[in-house]
Amino acid sequence: MPQESVDASLSTCAGAEPFALMVLGDSMMPEFEEGEIIIIEPEGLTTDGSFVLAFHNEEYIFRQLLRREGDWYLHPLNTNYEDALISDLSVVKGVIIQKQRPGSRRTRKTYVAKRAH
Repeated sequence: MPQESVDASLSTCAGAEPFALMVLGDSMMPEFEEGEIIIIEPEGLTTDGSFVLAFHNEEYIFRQLLRREGDWYLHPLNTNYEDALISDLSVVKGVIIQKQRPGSRRTRKTYVAKRAH
C-alpha cells in the first residue's frame, strides 16, 4: 500500500478513529485478497495472532503479529514472503477489525475489535 495513502489516512483521522484501507498485493493471501477493504482500529488490542498495520523499514505493511520464543514478528500469510522480526510493538499502528469485498455485504468478516486500555 502506498505510504502517501496511509500517511494521509492516519493524519486525517481524529485520535483513535477507525479508518479503511484497500488491500494491495498478495502477501496476506489467502485470508485477505487484493481489493478487499480492511478497517483499522488505531487503539485496537494487539495480541499474538492479530492482523495489524505496522510501520516497518520506512513503509506501512499489513501483516499478522506473531510471538515466538519471546520475540515479535510481522508474518505474511503468503509463504512467498518472509517474516520480519520487530524490536517492540511500537511499530504497530493499528489492528484490523474487519474486512469486506467492495460491493458485497455477504463477504464481510469481523476480527477482534477490543480497545487497548
